[in-house]
Amino acid sequence: MAGDNEEDAGRGSRSEPLLVKKDVYYENCPGCKVDRAKQLNQESPFKYLLYIWMLTMCATLPITCIFPFLYFMVRDFGVAKTEADIGSYAGYLGSSFMLGRGLTSVAWGIVADRYGRKYTIVIGIIVVVVFNTLFGLSTSFWMAVITRFLLGSLNGSLGTIKAYATEIFREEHQAKGLATFSSAWGIALVIGPALGGYLALPAEKYPHLFPKGSFLDKFPYFLPCFLISAFAFAVLVSCIWLPETLHKHNVSNESKRDAEALENETPKKTVQKNENILLNWPLMSSIIVYCVFSLHDIAYTEVFSLWAVSPLELGGLNFTTDDVGDVLSISGFALLLNQIFLYPPLEKAFGPINLARIAAALSIPLLQSYPFITMLSGFALHLVITIASVFMLCFPTIIDTGLFLLQNRAVEQHQRGAANGIAMTAMSLFKAVGPAAGGAGLTWSQKRLNASFLPGTHLVFFALNLVELLGLLMMFKPFLAEKKKTASEQSQ
Repeated sequence: MAGDNEEDAGRGSRSEPLLVKKDVYYENCPGCKVDRAKQLNQESPFKYLLYIWMLTMCATLPITCIFPFLYFMVRDFGVAKTEADIGSYAGYLGSSFMLGRGLTSVAWGIVADRYGRKYTIVIGIIVVVVFNTLFGLSTSFWMAVITRFLLGSLNGSLGTIKAYATEIFREEHQAKGLATFSSAWGIALVIGPALGGYLALPAEKYPHLFPKGSFLDKFPYFLPCFLISAFAFAVLVSCIWLPETLHKHNVSNESKRDAEALENETPKKTVQKNENILLNWPLMSSIIVYCVFSLHDIAYTEVFSLWAVSPLELGGLNFTTDDVGDVLSISGFALLLNQIFLYPPLEKAFGPINLARIAAALSIPLLQSYPFITMLSGFALHLVITIASVFMLCFPTIIDTGLFLLQNRAVEQHQRGAANGIAMTAMSLFKAVGPAAGGAGLTWSQKRLNASFLPGTHLVFFALNLVELLGLLMMFKPFLAEKKKTASEQSQ
């Protein structure tokens, strides 16, 4: 062994392993540095939770900020022949981002596995800064579609962040990391629409600050996009201190590590480098279930945003963008409280998957009550729709957290980027269908207000519940499988 070490040192391209507490660490490997800090319990969970929260917000806010003003943006482009057709065009615009992301997520996952998590995350943030700004400057429907498509296809950070949230923490903190990812996603589903609702069309809402003929009057949807891009730039600067978690040492060193581990009788998990990830049923089953719920969630978000601002005669709430922003802002604050105070004890009591099943079951009767909420008015209307929105925001976050844990524990690190890339690709394709299907479904339902069966918006919410019910049924065995721990993993 000593001769091997001298030979490696003479070559100058390989780092010597350090044996610490029965584990081998390579001095110049960033992933080994993270693993060593975890074993010595030197990690700072709060700092990394903050990083995950900021990175997820940065990747998610551009997706969600457009929902309150999408209806008005499409209307201003003048592509819809009738008011009822606006929902369909809004769905196409909303789907362009997910279509772009779905086409490239696997490739970005492979990049993350080969070049590093940090590398992929930084590129994704740069893409947000550039193309989200350009989207706010769109002057035509097709310019908006193209910039959204590029924003989705060139940004592979979201799946990589999920892998990172698993790798940066010790196993007992992984649930917190993924819960932070889910809660940041859920809060972005609120803060994004709130920014879009309050800051879009500023010349109409705040004429004393933004007079007619000003820059923001010519580009009425630029301000919320610009603020999100500015936040992304600040996050980009903070990534200078973001540690890399991917292991980077060559094959000969890997073989040497195995030999030394055997010599010291170290229990070491065998990793099959050529394992076909598509045959990993615990992974694939959790991804399929995740896709079904993702389809429901994005379709619900699209339908809710359009339904809330639709006229009363079409079965909507006739809300303004400010009203939608108020509802979603309160919902986001409630989600934050749920993730901090309620989710941890409930997760310990029921387990992540059982809790997810309960959340899915409760969301079905709640969502079917939405058409009846239009019978209310004034304070009662705002109170009931806000409470319903709080639950409909918390339930998907609970479901996603449980599924994220299953996905990332079903694979080893060398496949985790690709696994999350596959999950993001499949989810994005489903989410590409969601806005278009939701917008078209709402448009169709608003054209059949006098139907004898499921009239008006009853139909679109019933369709959403069918998708939710399918996802709920798939969360039980034999479909959903969980990877069993090996004897060595259980002893650690």
